[in-house]
Amino acid sequence: MIIDFEKIEETSSPNFFGGEKEYRSRMFIDEHGKIVKGRLIPGASIGLHTHETNYEVMYFIEGEATVVYNGEKMKFSPGQVHYCAKGQSHTLINEGSLDVVFFAVIPNAP
Repeated sequence: MIIDFEKIEETSSPNFFGGEKEYRSRMFIDEHGKIVKGRLIPGASIGLHTHETNYEVMYFIEGEATVVYNGEKMKFSPGQVHYCAKGQSHTLINEGSLDVVFFAVIPNAP
C-alpha cells in the first residue's frame, strides 16, 4: 500500500486538545489507527493529552519541536523520534520560527 499525503486534503484543527493556534494535518485513517503528516506553524501547539488506550510515535521531519512528556520538557530536531507510551501524557509546541513537520503513527486510534 502507498499512502501519498500530497493527495490527502490538509485539514485544520484550531486549538487542538486546547493548544494554541492551529494544528494542520493530512491523515490516513482505517480500523487499525491513524497515520498522520502533521504541521504546526510557529507559536502553535497541540495541547496536553493522555494516550489512555494507545501509544503514539512521532518522527520529526522539519523544524525544531518542543515536547513536554510527563512533565519533562524535551527538544527534538529533524530525524529524531518521540514515543508516547500508552497511559502517558504529552504536548507538542512549536517555539521556533519555522514550521514543525512530523510523521505520526497512532494505532487503535478512535
